[in-house]
Amino acid sequence: MKKFILTSITIIIIISIALNSGNVATKASQSDIAAKLIRFHVIANSDDKIDQGLKLKVRDSVLKYVSPKLVDCKSIEESRKVINSEDKNIKRIAEGIINKNGFKYIVDTTLSQEYFPVKTYGNITLPQGKYEAYRIVIGNGTGQNWWCVMFPPLCFVDITKGNVSYEKTESEMKDVLSEDEYKMVDNTVNNKKIIVKFKLVEFFNELFS
Repeated sequence: MKKFILTSITIIIIISIALNSGNVATKASQSDIAAKLIRFHVIANSDDKIDQGLKLKVRDSVLKYVSPKLVDCKSIEESRKVINSEDKNIKRIAEGIINKNGFKYIVDTTLSQEYFPVKTYGNITLPQGKYEAYRIVIGNGTGQNWWCVMFPPLCFVDITKGNVSYEKTESEMKDVLSEDEYKMVDNTVNNKKIIVKFKLVEFFNELFS
């Protein structure tokens, strides 16, 4: 019995080391990733259904306008320059959509460093921490937000199109992130770890129950 317990503990330790070895070995950090990205967030006035719908209308109009100006940007500096130069036009577009829909919400736009929790977009998950982000805040800005990545230009990838969009997203992110950095945000890697850990918990729960 003692031999069985010792063997089981040894297996757990070996598997745990294997699962976490990638995290120990990697030189990438959240700040490394954040330094190479510009996020885009549109924050609704509230969680009311109408306010949430208005948020999406603002998003669609802004992306339609700014997409051709950002999609070919090759560096974060170039994207930042475009965003700053187009800020007034973007704000004007957002206000126009809001007024057209019968609302008088104020609009605040900023390009700044903001703290965000863990967020998933398509097949990538960004760790929590500070990121540079262009934010459109509608009215009170207390509603749920829609987000994507402006640089690299993932906002212009339709994440509903399965493998096609996943391949495009992967390609865009790998253009700006190192191999270690991409591993940190790649859902396929993270999901495999989660699945393996879940199965191990189930196995040992049954083993010692």
